Amino acid sequence: MKGIHAYQDTATTTQGRGRLIVMLYEGAVKFLKLAIKEAEVENFEGKGKYISKAQDIITELNAVLDMEAGGEIAENLRKLYFFMNDRLSKANTKNDPEMIREVITLLEELNQGWKAITN
Repeated sequence: MKGIHAYQDTATTTQGRGRLIVMLYEGAVKFLKLAIKEAEVENFEGKGKYISKAQDIITELNAVLDMEAGGEIAENLRKLYFFMNDRLSKANTKNDPEMIREVITLLEELNQGWKAITN
């Protein structure tokens, strides 16, 4: 009986964390889409604000990676998060919506994986 409860607790915790990660990816994508709109109308302050919010989310996703348990997957995610933040910094400096779109594509692909895991 204890084993069943432990399994249920683990499943609920994993499901909850997975759903939170999905929400974080969705939030980052939302902010980056807003950044593109601001970049296109040359509202540099607004673009920078939204890129910064997305970078904060990506930084948090990176910070909570469990490098021991995650192994190679966690290492690859860490590299990807660093790449995304670097790309967004350059996109902000160059006012380049295409660079922002590249990061959105990566985030959406990762998010699809998390959605599949949590459903």
